[in-house]
Amino acid sequence: MLVVLMINDVGNIPQRCISSMRRQQGIRLDERYVPYLQMAGLYHLARLNERWFRLDEPIVSAFVERWHPETHTFHMSFGECTITLQDVAYQLELPVDGRYELLGVLPLANQIQKFAVNCSWFQETFEECPEGADEETVRRYARAYIMMLLGTQLFADKSRNRIHIRWLPYVARLEDMGGYSWGSAALAWLYRCMCRVANRHVVKLAGPLQLLQSWIFWRFPGFRPAGYDTFSWPLASRWSGHNPSASEKGPRVQMWRLRIDLL
Repeated sequence: MLVVLMINDVGNIPQRCISSMRRQQGIRLDERYVPYLQMAGLYHLARLNERWFRLDEPIVSAFVERWHPETHTFHMSFGECTITLQDVAYQLELPVDGRYELLGVLPLANQIQKFAVNCSWFQETFEECPEGADEETVRRYARAYIMMLLGTQLFADKSRNRIHIRWLPYVARLEDMGGYSWGSAALAWLYRCMCRVANRHVVKLAGPLQLLQSWIFWRFPGFRPAGYDTFSWPLASRWSGHNPSASEKGPRVQMWRLRIDLL
């Protein structure tokens, strides 16, 4: 049963459109961070962040309506399908195999809320690495950049403007970060976020939404926006310039719902 498609009154089909809880990484990518990002297996994610894209919320809403939390699959007229680790590797090129003082400065008490630090503090403190900085300073700035990247791109939650300090132990040893299966963790987080928004009373969707949208465009060629035929890698970068219409989202959800039914 698709909870989002439940009809309260005869002929009254809901036009719910989810809203995406996304925030762009607010720290500039410094070339000096690149070796550490490559070491952590997150360099391509950083490149994607530099190409900000907009989520087509109506088409994502139509797909989320068909998400079944019990099986973690989309139920389509032709059968079931889902996003896999192979998709994560292709769309975001994340590794899918493997396992406070670190920043050199402490945030003020009013910048911390329930084990999370305000994004604004990160941006103001680590916006630009000083010229001529020594290696340890560059590492601290790279750690802050990676924490923002994880907190805003892969594991964003509905707080939208805070970064959880759970990432500090991971950036403690940058040399070990490349051994973690970031792709597996990101996919699990996306599944969890979609399971939450499958409830028709929930309208805000968080998580790695660039993965979800890129998967839709890649796996369903008829749904791709026109004019994005140039192949690029990772695959998600191909749609970075897509700018969907922001008007009349309800009717567009119904249009996408019908197109999915006709597959």
